[in-house]
Amino acid sequence: MMQESIKEKDVMFLEYIIKAMVEHSDDVRVTRKVDEQGVLLNLFVNPGDMGKVIGHGGKTGDAIRLLLRVVGMKNNARVSLKICEPEEAKSSDSKIDEVLDRMTG
Repeated sequence: MMQESIKEKDVMFLEYIIKAMVEHSDDVRVTRKVDEQGVLLNLFVNPGDMGKVIGHGGKTGDAIRLLLRVVGMKNNARVSLKICEPEEAKSSDSKIDEVLDRMTG
C-alpha cells in the first residue's frame, strides 16, 4: 500500500507539471521503474514539446529533476528522471547509424 502511494505521488506530480507546460498534454506519458538504485521515471512527450520540457541549456529539465528529488526525499526514495527522445528521432538516428555502418564497414 505504501509503495503504491509513493508511485502515485511521483508520477502524478511529474504528469501535473509537464501537462501544464506543453501544448499536447494528451501525449504526455510516464513510465516508472524501480531497482536497487531507486526510482527511474521515463518521460515521453510530443516531439513538438521537447524544447519546452528540456528548456534553454537544459535548465527546465534540471529544475524538474530537482523537484522530483525533493518528492523522493519526502518519501525516502531516490527519484531520477529520463526525458526520452521522441520515437521519430530514434528511428531517424538508427537510419543514420545504418548509413554510417555501411560507409565504414
